[in-house]
Amino acid sequence: MRVDLFDFDLPEDRIALRPAVPREAARLLQVPAAGDLADRHVGDLPGLLRPGDVLVFNDTRVIPARLFGRRRRGEAEAHIEATLHLRAAPDRWHAFLKPGKRAAAGETILFGDGDTVLAATVVEKGEGGDALLAFDRAGPDLDAALADVGLIPLPPYIASKRAIDDQDRADYQTIYARENGAVAAPTAGLHFTPALLATLAARGVDTAFLTLHVGAGTFLPVKVEETGEHKMHAELGTLTPDVAERLNAARAAGGRLVAVGTTSLRLLESAADEAGRLHPFSGPTEIFITPGYRFRATDLLMTNFHLPRSTLFMLVAAFSGLDRMKAAYAHAIATGYRFYSYGDASLLERAT
Repeated sequence: MRVDLFDFDLPEDRIALRPAVPREAARLLQVPAAGDLADRHVGDLPGLLRPGDVLVFNDTRVIPARLFGRRRRGEAEAHIEATLHLRAAPDRWHAFLKPGKRAAAGETILFGDGDTVLAATVVEKGEGGDALLAFDRAGPDLDAALADVGLIPLPPYIASKRAIDDQDRADYQTIYARENGAVAAPTAGLHFTPALLATLAARGVDTAFLTLHVGAGTFLPVKVEETGEHKMHAELGTLTPDVAERLNAARAAGGRLVAVGTTSLRLLESAADEAGRLHPFSGPTEIFITPGYRFRATDLLMTNFHLPRSTLFMLVAAFSGLDRMKAAYAHAIATGYRFYSYGDASLLERAT
């Protein structure tokens, strides 16, 4: 399909620079498979779901993956920004370098100063500024150093408008995050609080957790003219055997699987067979969902509002229909919904 089919106009003032307080006070646009749209709030979610439904959360934890460094070549020094996006080994990360031409294979980049200086050798260069970096420490030691020298990698549409601060370390993390490895938050999950989870449990709505480490590739623009020419960056995911069986049993009993965020949906669909049965999954996924895809395992999707021409808007258009989502987004823009990572949410039913 042509990428321009997924374009729409979004006023700058619709981009949220801070989340709603409290989190569940964010607005929620209910998009049924047929019928009228409904303006709700995230706090209304327990009344919109049924006993036996299962909310499927992504428990990945955002790491300080944005690094600022310097490369020395003789007397010359160049400043380089690196955004980690996929761990390749205990001491190695794939990263997007900016500017990408300032470091060649074999050269060393120094990140941080003062008590912690982290060195990384450029092992190889790829396309679009992508590079494989080998660090001078590994495992927990590398994680600790990244916490000292790195910044939370807020999306560029927020970071370009204001400085990152300590509040973002809390705001840009779900309350149930526990598996280190993401460089972008699964933002639909940012709306949940302990009180909301307790209300959902009292309603009889179950919860389950999987892990998909969101990569910086989620921010990359689609630069091709046809969707079939776009290549997704791999992201590492895990669906354990016990969770897969729980979800299969819930669905067999008539419950619906509600993916909280496009990342949860992408891993569910990666782990499902043609009949919709989920199997344990561990490894990379490059699944790219566009209209025409037949969904196997996901019944509802809770997700924030996405960028024009993005792979995420293509995904929601595949889930609920392109015309339906264009109408929903037009309504959201006209009625003041807040967009993107810190913005409001939608609850989508799968198109029949």
